[in-house]
Amino acid sequence: MTESGVLGGSGAMFDRIAGRYDLLNRLQSFGMDQGWRRRALKSLELSPNHYMLDLATGTADLAIMAARRVPGLQVVGLDPSPAMLEVGRKKVTDAALTEHVELVEGDAQSLPFESERFHGISMAWGIRNVPDRDRALDEMKRVLRPGGRFAILEGGEPEGFLVGPTGRFYMHHILPQLGAILSGAQEYKYLPDSIAQFPAPSEFCAQLEQVGFHEVEHQALTFGAARLYTGRRL
Repeated sequence: MTESGVLGGSGAMFDRIAGRYDLLNRLQSFGMDQGWRRRALKSLELSPNHYMLDLATGTADLAIMAARRVPGLQVVGLDPSPAMLEVGRKKVTDAALTEHVELVEGDAQSLPFESERFHGISMAWGIRNVPDRDRALDEMKRVLRPGGRFAILEGGEPEGFLVGPTGRFYMHHILPQLGAILSGAQEYKYLPDSIAQFPAPSEFCAQLEQVGFHEVEHQALTFGAARLYTGRRL
């Protein structure tokens, strides 16, 4: 599979690595990915009985976290990969959250939801794989209620005099090999390159503002290894 197998919304590459995806996430982030998700969730300012949409939900880590941390929250997780959703549904069942978390197969570029349905929208490590980012962001704005917030988590190139070179070497050379060994999928080598090719934070913030979001902010997490983009729909 080539890069086009990830882009295009099919989720085919992630079908191949679904069984080891959570482990690969922990290795990629040195176990810090859950903390990054907590930061993203907190920024949404959700309350009980709110509705949240988690795009690129994958195995439902963030959706499950949200339902646990905000009692009464109703979460819909959407992902193009049937295999990832299968893993996610088992996790939701094991967590006894089937009444609060619904997982559906779909494409972020064409959301199957009515306008202004959700109080908050999250997307973790997914926007870089969407072929038409403007279209996906327009869809996010459409289904977000006025005053609702979004939180987009993405990978980043580590920065800093000491951390930067070491982190970048790990991301580009060690991580792809670990991913291939543990998942049996050579396609995992694509992911570090996709992070490196993602627009600079200032460029992506400008794109979010051009779509019509307000109060757009960017935070570099853990020396830039993760990037959190937040904002609001007026």
